[in-house]
Amino acid sequence: MLLRAAAAILALLLAAPGAPAAETGPSGLPLPRFVSLAADRANLRTGPGFRYPVAWVFLRRAMPVEVVGEFDQWRRVRDRDGAEGWIHKALLSGRRTVVVAAGGEAALRSRPDFAAPLLARAETGVRGRLYRCREDWCEVRLEDFRGWMLRRSLWGAYPGEEFD
Repeated sequence: MLLRAAAAILALLLAAPGAPAAETGPSGLPLPRFVSLAADRANLRTGPGFRYPVAWVFLRRAMPVEVVGEFDQWRRVRDRDGAEGWIHKALLSGRRTVVVAAGGEAALRSRPDFAAPLLARAETGVRGRLYRCREDWCEVRLEDFRGWMLRRSLWGAYPGEEFD
């Protein structure tokens, strides 16, 4: 018991600052986690099953959503506006995407550096593909432009989350 408590404390100390807790759901995947919509149309239901009413309909493939819970084949998700509901896992993809967060235009740069050349400016709500994050920067593709944006300008990547 003491060993288990020490392991839990060590795991908390080693976790990246600002990153979500290392909890896993029944699928064995971490909770919370970001995924994207795999279909052009996805029903957000009030409960985990087809018998529950549709509360909302997502109409954009590749929109990032955050999985915050799991039950059988259903995933409880939250969108960037905070709307929550249940979606069947077949309508979700592990492909990472992001949305430019509220707060005006965000700069897309050629390298993860404030001095790097500016490639484009993206308005709030623009969606893109997320490739990797390192420190305060994430590499993204926004339409025909691929470059680096400040993580704080994006919804779809956790603070402190690093991946390639």
